Amino acid sequence: MATIKDVAKKANVSVSVVSKSFNNYKDVKEETRQRVLAVAQELNYSPNINAKNLSSKKQMTFGLISSGVLNDNEKDNNAFDIFKGVYQAISDSRFELSIYLIDSQQQKQQSYVQYCRERNIGGAILQGIRTDDQYYKELIDTSLPCVVLDIMNDTSNSLIGTVSIDNAAAGEEIATHLLEKNHRDICLITGTAETYVNKERMKGVERALQAYGMSLDDVGVVDACFSEDKAYELVTAYLQQHRPTAFLCFSDLMAIGVMKAVKEAGLQIPQDVSITGFDDLVFSSYTQPALTTIRQDFVEIGRTAAQLLQDIKEHKNKQQHVWVEHQLIERDSVKTLAI
Repeated sequence: MATIKDVAKKANVSVSVVSKSFNNYKDVKEETRQRVLAVAQELNYSPNINAKNLSSKKQMTFGLISSGVLNDNEKDNNAFDIFKGVYQAISDSRFELSIYLIDSQQQKQQSYVQYCRERNIGGAILQGIRTDDQYYKELIDTSLPCVVLDIMNDTSNSLIGTVSIDNAAAGEEIATHLLEKNHRDICLITGTAETYVNKERMKGVERALQAYGMSLDDVGVVDACFSEDKAYELVTAYLQQHRPTAFLCFSDLMAIGVMKAVKEAGLQIPQDVSITGFDDLVFSSYTQPALTTIRQDFVEIGRTAAQLLQDIKEHKNKQQHVWVEHQLIERDSVKTLAI
């Protein structure tokens, strides 16, 4: 395999000129640069990206670190859409992108900063991190630029950015939608209690209930941990005790489990029971009936995160949280009750 020294020798230039030619330095004549590139192509030589990063003053690789994605439900395409958005933004920049899939066990074995330093990552986007994860606890004191998805930045560290939809506002909007349809006997199908998004959606629902003279004590709550199977099992048991007029689910996956349980109980949607979801996954418009839900633009979330990370890396801007717009999607799974 040809080396940079081989290219320099055949092009009759120094090794530093070869390096500068690949990095478009202005002090290298265009004629020389073209000669170097032609020789490199002839010798089938390409620069070592990792070596280039290590020798540069600024690390030029961003890492997308995704936790738990390998355990996700196959119906959940959120992580892939986020990957796509990050890639679209990074591919238009001067940075490289590396994707790392981790689990909770890896977090216990190795620190977040150590993980990035060993791979020469100059900045990181963290997806799927929970507030009780080891990596989250390291963010407060990190010296590495990073952007975290779906967690609010409540530290004074200017190297941390966050990106999400306004989950509280979205929770309030979907709950208000049911209340406007005259539903009062509502059961909430919530996610994992420790997650930021679950807490925020609950806050929004509570605001909506208060606007109608109600509280969380007036509704049912089933914690299904964002699991389709768990939602199905728990709602199957719940329906044996009580039949609400509506289920408000904190994810589309859980809504699918609820739909299955409701139909197996001999009930019709929305004639007997209304159901809402959250996320607007690909399948949500194909369910029977089509699911009313909150749409998150996960591609835009990924793109925004990558753009914010570049800004933090290059300009050291003050901490910030960027909101990505959400949208209430009304379909056929909610019925207006007669007063």
